[in-house]
Amino acid sequence: MEWDNLRYFLELSRAGKLTVAARRLGVDHTTVSRRVQALEKSLDTQLFMRAAAGFSLTEAGRNLLPQAEAMESAFSAIERTRQGQKDSLSGQVRIGVTEGYGTVMLAPQLAEFTRRYPNLGIDLLAAPRMVQLSRREADIVITLERPERGPFIITKLTDYVLRLYAAADYLQQHAPIRSREDLRAHGFVSYIDDLLYSKELLFLDEIGKPGHVPLRSTSILAQQQATAAGAGIAMLPSFSADADPRLQRVLGEEVKFTRTFWMLMPIELKDIARMQTTWNFLREMAQASQAVLMGV
Repeated sequence: MEWDNLRYFLELSRAGKLTVAARRLGVDHTTVSRRVQALEKSLDTQLFMRAAAGFSLTEAGRNLLPQAEAMESAFSAIERTRQGQKDSLSGQVRIGVTEGYGTVMLAPQLAEFTRRYPNLGIDLLAAPRMVQLSRREADIVITLERPERGPFIITKLTDYVLRLYAAADYLQQHAPIRSREDLRAHGFVSYIDDLLYSKELLFLDEIGKPGHVPLRSTSILAQQQATAAGAGIAMLPSFSADADPRLQRVLGEEVKFTRTFWMLMPIELKDIARMQTTWNFLREMAQASQAVLMGV
């Protein structure tokens, strides 16, 4: 029995789909299929039930799983001792994250991470929507809403602050803003209501409906660019807007919202070295970035 074949068995048992297992292993999906078939032939038993929805373990597969996981842990320990963790980490990790945090904060941080672990590949899925662990779109997800249930490892990653911002030219050319009531006379840049991916982004309802919303976008970065160009006032994350010299805070600390990023990972991935290392790095970076995230 070849250890490599067991590695493919483990990834397919965790992913449930050939394409996902192949991505994590950095190979073609036909390679995963061929390796699993070779393992089944060597054991003279069927390890997976194949269906349109994906692959599920047979009874023989479930019996083999804990033994294969024990071998994986032992092999990883030997490799870390022999080569050092930096050199032994390899494979792919896909991180799903909200667009603003992923683009402004994580992208430069992950550049440093890839220099630390040159054999590790990172996929950064920074999107203006909710990335679904249940659909196996990513290995680690950073999201605005804590799931109520699911086979996940969940941790609070960090709080962050959002404030009102506008371009200096816009503020000079429009009526002064001294209180929340004055906001009603101004145009806002905001999300498209029926495409909003999280209730945590319903800011305008809490500060009072503006009289006019001249521009809407599903993208927080597009909203920031439009606001900087004078389209109106917007509620933006301070970690992004404070770094834009074209923008000024509106009403200072009077209108401020705090939101939370949650980090999730499927339970079956928690003992994989590359997942653990990436998870810990993301937590460390969030802690090191508190001043920026809170707009201090």
